[in-house]
Order: sequence, then C-alpha cells, then structure tokens
Amino acid sequence: MDKLIIKGNWNEIKGKLKQKYGDLTDDDLTYAEGKEEELLGKLQKKTGKTKDELSSEIEKMNSKEE
Repeated sequence: MDKLIIKGNWNEIKGKLKQKYGDLTDDDLTYAEGKEEELLGKLQKKTGKTKDELSSEIEKMNSKEE
C-alpha cells in the first residue's frame, strides 16, 4: 500500500466520509499529520473495509477537491 497522502480540505473529505458511513464520529476522523495509519486503522474497524480500500477512497475524494 502506498502511503496515504491527505491534502486539500480535510473537513470536506471528513464530511463525505461521515455521509457515506453514518456511524463514524468526529473522534474516528481526527487526522493528525504523520498518523495516517492510525486513522486508517480506526476507519477499518468501523467500516469493515481494508486499509487499501479506504486509502483509495480517500485519495479519490482528495483528487476531486483540487
């Protein structure tokens, strides 16, 4: 898996993830630079998706923000 790179407006991406996965909380989506693996781990537990699937989904949302 490539390293997840979050750029652009994280608040917008976070909002989209919360819409798609209604049980995600702000705590689940707390992002700190350098803590991408921790974020993906939390999301993986909540959504049942793999880290690769989640990383790809976030990258797609990221590219739409630019």
